[in-house]
Amino acid sequence: MIDTFTLGDRRVNRMGYGAMQLAGPGVFGPPKDRTEAIAVLREAIASGVNHIDTSDFYGPHVVNQIIREAVYPYPKDLVIVTKVGAKRGADASWNPARSPAELTSAVHDNLRNLGVEALDVVNLRLMGRLHAPGDEPLSEEEFGTLAKLQKEGLIRHLGLSNATSKHVAEAQRIAPVVCVQNHYNVVHRADDAFIAELKEKGIAYVPFFPLGGFTPLQSSELSAVAKELDSTPTQVALAWLLQRSPNSLLIPGTSSRAHLRENLAAADLKLPASALAKLDAISKNAGN
Repeated sequence: MIDTFTLGDRRVNRMGYGAMQLAGPGVFGPPKDRTEAIAVLREAIASGVNHIDTSDFYGPHVVNQIIREAVYPYPKDLVIVTKVGAKRGADASWNPARSPAELTSAVHDNLRNLGVEALDVVNLRLMGRLHAPGDEPLSEEEFGTLAKLQKEGLIRHLGLSNATSKHVAEAQRIAPVVCVQNHYNVVHRADDAFIAELKEKGIAYVPFFPLGGFTPLQSSELSAVAKELDSTPTQVALAWLLQRSPNSLLIPGTSSRAHLRENLAAADLKLPASALAKLDAISKNAGN
């Protein structure tokens, strides 16, 4: 795992780990197997992962507490990225939490549960649609609240989630943006030009849901390519993201060590031109 890109002021391995699945069903409550969750995190770190994506509304609080139990004291090269802008209801609902007071409280929750004095990176999760950015402008009050906390030394770097190029430009007028986290994969490619723009600016792009939103036909086409390469569909999808652009940082999540090993092995999978052409055709046929 020697392929790296800059995230804030650090170089991180491009194959990271997303901790969302360490919570219970629906990303709510404790995991079914806390011992396995801890083992997954420790093996990820031992395997060279130095970029973990999380949030204190996973659980809530549960996932960050597991990360602290498993990994603290943290390796010096580890970058933990969290996000704010939502909270969980008692019924497991996902609710906006975007006032200055709520954002400030969320930052302090992350600090406390992760056991750190400053957060490496905090992403502001914009509302938009469920897994796609909206047209509303960036709230200067919301991003400005995080910029204020950054000046106070509680946050080192800022990013955006569910954002557009316009949102990044608006945010950059307030404080530097080091990463953008959006829905993107071999089928959902609306951000093709956006990724290139971010690369030119030295901003990391963090795609989520590498298999999210596929139709059965698209899934079968991906599986056919994977079979030809003697790999799994997930490995092919992750390898495609790594080859798509050098500023892409991956955060596949899992709650099992076996699946973790499968994901990490994708970093060593080089897709030939013939496979890339077939994968590109999936998106073209879908009209994306």
